[in-house]
Amino acid sequence: MSLTRIHNLSISLDGFATGEPQSAEAPFGHAGERLHEWMFGTRFWDAGGTAGVDHAFAERHSHGIGAEIMGANKFGPPGWQDDPGWKGWWGPNPPFHTPTFVLTHRPRPSIAMEGGTTFLFLDAGPAEALEQARGTAGGQDVRIGGGPTVVRGFLAAGLVDHMHLVQVPIVLGRGVRIWDGLEALEDAYDVEAVSSPSGVTHLTFTRKRD
Repeated sequence: MSLTRIHNLSISLDGFATGEPQSAEAPFGHAGERLHEWMFGTRFWDAGGTAGVDHAFAERHSHGIGAEIMGANKFGPPGWQDDPGWKGWWGPNPPFHTPTFVLTHRPRPSIAMEGGTTFLFLDAGPAEALEQARGTAGGQDVRIGGGPTVVRGFLAAGLVDHMHLVQVPIVLGRGVRIWDGLEALEDAYDVEAVSSPSGVTHLTFTRKRD
């Protein structure tokens, strides 16, 4: 069976994966771009970037993915459901290139974009969403793209096989935390940590097999 994977999810030292408040002008709230600066310098993000450890982890994001699941707050700022013309943050050719399921309590018709991305809007819990995504993934893996509330829901349901987090050395103090309600999550995973010269720590969680 295909795997369920999370990649390149950046968190602060105090566990926040986004700041607040989110808006069209500030998608990550008061965190700004600080959670993702480690990625901007990599060849994964920019052809002129570095090819070190940060790049090596970042580029795994793209391999073997047949579908993505994301939350409403990743697809757009608060209130996007009231804008029938909103098609996401990413312009006419989003970077997903697969069926991409957007979890929302207010579904709308699917949107086919350039480059193979189709946004499908679904009012469903983690298990049902994963079943539908796997049905479109052609036997490849399903990526849980965020935000932190969606990731936390899939982790709590025991549906994540592999997770890559990037701990960034900043303290946000407020926002949406990844760890709430996930006490002893580490018991179900083999956990590895790799430090980078950029100052971040790459944490990988791989589900233990019986």
